[in-house]
Amino acid sequence: MNHHSSDSATSKEQPVWLQEYMNSAEKQQQLYRRTLLIVVISQIFGGAGLAAGITVGALLAQDMLGTSNFAGVPTALFTLGSAGAAYFVGRLSQKLGRRAGLASGFLVGGIGAVGVVLAAVLHSVFLLFASLVLYGAGTATNLLARYAGTDLANGKQRATAVSIAMVFTTFGAVAGPNMVGVMGRVATAIGVPSLAGTFILAAAAYILAGIVILVFLRPDPLVIANALASEQKKVESLSSVKPSNSLPLNKKGVTAGAVVMVLSQFVMIAIMTMTPVHMGHFGHDLNMVGLVIGIHIGAMFLPSLLTGILVDKVGTTRMAISFAITLLVAGFIAAFAPGDSLFVLILALALLGLGWNFGLISGTTMIVESTSISTRAKTQGSVDVLIALSGASGGVLSGMVVAHSSFATLSIAGGILSILLIPVVIWSLKKEQV
Repeated sequence: MNHHSSDSATSKEQPVWLQEYMNSAEKQQQLYRRTLLIVVISQIFGGAGLAAGITVGALLAQDMLGTSNFAGVPTALFTLGSAGAAYFVGRLSQKLGRRAGLASGFLVGGIGAVGVVLAAVLHSVFLLFASLVLYGAGTATNLLARYAGTDLANGKQRATAVSIAMVFTTFGAVAGPNMVGVMGRVATAIGVPSLAGTFILAAAAYILAGIVILVFLRPDPLVIANALASEQKKVESLSSVKPSNSLPLNKKGVTAGAVVMVLSQFVMIAIMTMTPVHMGHFGHDLNMVGLVIGIHIGAMFLPSLLTGILVDKVGTTRMAISFAITLLVAGFIAAFAPGDSLFVLILALALLGLGWNFGLISGTTMIVESTSISTRAKTQGSVDVLIALSGASGGVLSGMVVAHSSFATLSIAGGILSILLIPVVIWSLKKEQV
């Protein structure tokens, strides 16, 4: 139906189906709701795929390398892969629409997960590392999908649209870590090392998410949003009225949004990556690790609906400041938690997830509000590259900090780093008012 949508959106004469959407605000709202539903379904699968690498990636590498010195490397690799993917998925979405971009990203992530399983069977560290890079494409796509719902959202729906997509990631993301035991038994039954079992689930989940987007995300919301924007530009250039809402790129807003998301990703990944290793030192088993990480991921995504409504009501600035304070508290609780106290660890990791959630939704909304539709997908992809790179460096540095100091030092440093964000947000505000 809309294979040629990208070309047609730029041609002089719009095709009939596109014209129908452009002429009807009601059809645009219908498509906005339908897009959200498709994104939600893909996010449920995507969330399950996302959780595998977080929960067992570090343990699988530790198992294959025989040392925990490189426990942060898998997180760094799939985060690095997600940085590359965020860049390409953003560019591809800008050029051909959300459907092409998101479907490609999920399918590549699925192929990467298959590679991880093969690597475990063949005991090939090289294949494991290469596959983890590809697997990262799923992580990036899972995050970038949150933007698809905002393409046709009006000003009051943006943060809520982002949060709806993220809430549904929770279902898959919380189920994922808790399937570690079951998938381990499935893997062992078919002759695959038990730790790789979760990646069998991830492969199926990412490939299904890709198929859902490919088959159902049509007409493409970004193609229609682009056509609407260029139509509006035409109308404005013909009238002598100064365009009111075609604001140029607000660089300060983009910077503030990017800094909020980059910092929240860095701190969250650094502390989260080392938690399973830290718990292992205190004799907690895999099921306990799964429980803590599951609750952490739940706290990352589940409050989204409330966060989205709050951001739309009280504004991005207040929410960004709440994010910094929440991460500070989480860092200090994690630092001073007795290693054998499961309850305090759960509390620290739940607050860590919640702080990340505040940061991601307020930062994402800042980006959407500060960009115009003609460059939005590209800018979103570029910002998500920075988010992924900060996560990768957080993953690598966390292992080094803990090896040379302690988990407590890492947690306190993360909390203090978050507070540095508050001046950036205030700076972006001051400049806007001038």
